[in-house]
Amino acid sequence: MEEKNKTIGKGIDRIDGILKITGKATYATDYPAKNMAYAVLFKSTIAAGKIIKIDSEAAKHAAGVLAVITHENAPKLNVKGGLRGGALLQGPEITFHGQHIGLVVAETFEQATNAAHLVKVVYEQSKHEKIDFEREAQNPQMPKGKELQDFVRGDGKSAAGTAEVSIEAQYETPIEHHHPLEPHSTIAVWEADLLTLYNGSQIINGAQASAAATLNLKPEQVRIVSPYIGGGFGSKGGQWANLVLTAVAAKMVNRPVKLALTRQQMFNSVGLRQRNIQKIILGASKDGKLSSLVHETVTHTAINDEYIEPCGDCSKIMYEVPNALISYRAVPMHLILPTYTRGPGKSTGSFALESAMDELAHKLGIDPIELRIKNEPKTDPSNGKPWSSRTTVQCLKEGAKAFGWDKRKAEPGTHKIGNDLIGYGVACGTYPARQRDSSALIKLSLKNGKVFATVEIAASDLGTGTNTILAQTAADGLGLPVAQITITIGDSSLPPAAGSVGSVGASSFANAVNDACTKITDELLLKSGKQFFVRPTAAELMLSEKTTSFQTRSDSKAPAEAEKYSCHSFNANFAEVRINSITGMVKVTRFLAVTGAGKILNPKTARSQIIGGNVWGIGMALTEESIIDPRYGSFATRSFADYHVPSNLDVGKLDAMFINEIDLVPNKMGIKGIGEVGIVGVAAAIANAVFNATGKRIRALPITPDKLLS
Repeated sequence: MEEKNKTIGKGIDRIDGILKITGKATYATDYPAKNMAYAVLFKSTIAAGKIIKIDSEAAKHAAGVLAVITHENAPKLNVKGGLRGGALLQGPEITFHGQHIGLVVAETFEQATNAAHLVKVVYEQSKHEKIDFEREAQNPQMPKGKELQDFVRGDGKSAAGTAEVSIEAQYETPIEHHHPLEPHSTIAVWEADLLTLYNGSQIINGAQASAAATLNLKPEQVRIVSPYIGGGFGSKGGQWANLVLTAVAAKMVNRPVKLALTRQQMFNSVGLRQRNIQKIILGASKDGKLSSLVHETVTHTAINDEYIEPCGDCSKIMYEVPNALISYRAVPMHLILPTYTRGPGKSTGSFALESAMDELAHKLGIDPIELRIKNEPKTDPSNGKPWSSRTTVQCLKEGAKAFGWDKRKAEPGTHKIGNDLIGYGVACGTYPARQRDSSALIKLSLKNGKVFATVEIAASDLGTGTNTILAQTAADGLGLPVAQITITIGDSSLPPAAGSVGSVGASSFANAVNDACTKITDELLLKSGKQFFVRPTAAELMLSEKTTSFQTRSDSKAPAEAEKYSCHSFNANFAEVRINSITGMVKVTRFLAVTGAGKILNPKTARSQIIGGNVWGIGMALTEESIIDPRYGSFATRSFADYHVPSNLDVGKLDAMFINEIDLVPNKMGIKGIGEVGIVGVAAAIANAVFNATGKRIRALPITPDKLLS
């Protein structure tokens, strides 16, 4: 296809946009089923102990109730089947407040909700509840995971004491929750021993495998249908008990069952971003060359399972430091298992690292951008591998020009307009660029002199534009207009694919489709038996050979050569804040994210991804915090009334720039991924801007007015 006709790299509108704005896109609970019943969960009101007695008689006899399911009558499930967080009704033990202890199935949602309130539970409460992080964090333990063991480079921590200039500080990030617009929900339909689950799943085949294993079924007995997902941010990457419990309920009442979590139930059903205390020590020469870096994280995990987000990942690779220690310690607590949350480890870890870099720059009297450029590594400091490409310096320089960094006043608290203090901040970030195994099937058909294509792949779309970028990839690869491409995704019966997690979605899905386009063109060429001076497109071959239908499948893997390099996306974030000196209210008036992420398939959807990450980063910096009631282990923040996410009025002008980067090492198409990196470094840039505006260094997020005024 001629360059002028190519669609990759053009900001075309979403091909499913009209479906979404007219309500025709089908999400998990939108599927009709005959004779649908409704399930409602009821949960534990203690954090640790066991159930002594469940009195469900009143619930069983309430109007419309079909079943009350608890550990006393639930079927035996495989608790090691791959679901996260336990809570599968397999015993009386309680390990966190809000653990599922049963569900009511009724003719209507209202009847199920009413009956759930009629269930009475008697507990034996443990005297050894671990729900106070401050107390438990006094005695943290080494994690079990090999990747979380102490990382030491050079002289490690001992080098910190010999630096000419050093800073030492502790940074804190609170528990956060994912809160996608669409809460987790499932419809389960059994046909004999075959199960269909309509569910929001970031990893379609992963949900299929874990549901099947937990239910003691073969994978081919379970079908996951998830063409549209209303956000997930990691919480729908792995699956939780609600998925399988819906299937259990449907089997027990012999009817399709719908179960949708309420917003309040989202706080204790599908994981969280854990609270982290991070200690950073930076040592440097007087001219700003780093000599040592210590990054120690103390966090929490579940009592009976372990997940720890890797806060030290950015510290391993962002700067050239000969001596480093990255360590993790954790305390098991009676809280739900933490899980992957957008930019896991990198978003929280970058707040600590990039705030510390800003502190060091201020102490040295060096511009924060200059300090970062001065310590730019030529190779990956964590493993010595060459970079496939690295755009940090370019992001900083291009961003500084576009943002007007030269207008920043170096002395904090000196830029004032009336009662408002103005500040500028900068911070960098990174996220790995990877491709995962994925397969795609392309079906071509010739109708009325036109060629049409259908692309089938078990990919997922969180709302990021998967359908659109795959249509663009297929259009260019086949020589067809986008309007003649149909994308079919979100179904485990399709060729298997990676998930929309860890910034692997676009690279994995698009390369699989691109490979399938190449393969089908090759096969049509061979079928024609002709030689061409100029390679024809698949569409041209279908027309010239009058082939009415043709299809092929391609199974794609990442290039083996990619393992020899360190492949990452990089960014630089610039924030301007305006702070009322009387009220302490902070407004991010401008924010610019400059990102080097390889080939950008669609600038319009890419920009949406980046500014979406930026908005969450603003929430992370200024508003979001889940608070535990230390008396009970429950969340005091239980709705959007008290868990504050940024609204339109909280967000000023957002802008996104992309570095023109060609890097074909991670994959053939040079795609690096942007879903995660968009949040990395954002909170630090805002915190650094707050310091520049006020002279006050707030090291515990969120930065609220009380902290600035105290």
